[in-house]
Amino acid sequence: MTKKKEALEDAVRTRSEEYNSLIRVYMQAVMAANLGITDLRMLPDMLLFKRKLKIATQGRLGVAEKAYIRKLMKDEYGISDVFFNEIDSSARKFCKKQNDIPNYFYAFQGLSQDLFMAVGTKMQYKLRLPSIFKGLIRSMTKKAINEVLTKDVWKAADVRQACVNVRMYKDKLHLSEEWMFQYVYPVLMIAKGAKAK
Repeated sequence: MTKKKEALEDAVRTRSEEYNSLIRVYMQAVMAANLGITDLRMLPDMLLFKRKLKIATQGRLGVAEKAYIRKLMKDEYGISDVFFNEIDSSARKFCKKQNDIPNYFYAFQGLSQDLFMAVGTKMQYKLRLPSIFKGLIRSMTKKAINEVLTKDVWKAADVRQACVNVRMYKDKLHLSEEWMFQYVYPVLMIAKGAKAK
């Protein structure tokens, strides 16, 4: 593997990790605001985020962080308000008390892994399209997610099980098909080295 290819893979991995980290921080900010959490040690991603960017708390912990991440992700990844509103609603319905937070993140991690596995398997060669075909990649991603949520017959047993899991997590976390698309599409574009907008 050439040094140029290694550097490109490292850059893609770093951007993908940053994207997922922003989503985790946003979720933790929502929980802090909803549950009145004041101890940042309970929210390690948000603690690191606040220290790194020196974001001042506005009244209640989580409010300023939510606003900052919303703006950043809208500008950088073209994420809509629907995406953030669904996270707000999901966290509010799932996390009634602080002890629910680990279970929420466990369920979200399961959704994320199974969703990316199922969509990646479904799209396979289509992901090799150049990033100039954003519109086509966008529509194929929407179609793949729809099939993950509706199709019952799959050739591979592991893909079928991942789809079953995604549907279970979707209901458990109260997240929509549109939310899943807005979550997956930027990651695919990051992998292609392009902007999602």
